[in-house]
Amino acid sequence: MKARIESGSIVKYKKIPSEFKGTKHYIGGFHNASIEEHEAEGFYDVVTPSYNQNTKELGDLEWDSDNSVFTYIVKDIEFSQSLAEMKAQKIENLKYIYGAELAKTDWIIIRDQELGNTTDSEVLTARATLRANCTTEENSINSKTTKAQVADYSITNFR
Repeated sequence: MKARIESGSIVKYKKIPSEFKGTKHYIGGFHNASIEEHEAEGFYDVVTPSYNQNTKELGDLEWDSDNSVFTYIVKDIEFSQSLAEMKAQKIENLKYIYGAELAKTDWIIIRDQELGNTTDSEVLTARATLRANCTTEENSINSKTTKAQVADYSITNFR
């Protein structure tokens, strides 16, 4: 993608136009002109910086004269939910994920209870580990003090 400043505003181009009237009048073929010719007419690359999409968003496009490119401003996301609401939602998602994992072995627990069987210790240990990991994750979420920290938190101790 390219951009140029026109009448004081930045205009983006998905591709270089084939015809362009600038310092020269290009009738067809401008898109095949050299990079130097494009830049002489004010067409420069548009750069999208890397950023954390959980906590940042792209703002306006601006000219970066140091690097001769147009680049987007990266700014903090303004979250509409309160910190408590964000934590509650993250914990709800966490419990859903861990509940789905526990559900995979629920049938074993129910079968063994109905039949009076002893449940295999590996199954019980795996389920206890899931519950402990879920509690650890929940405590970690609750320890966050900013909305950005909560938004950026990803469930890591899943299995």
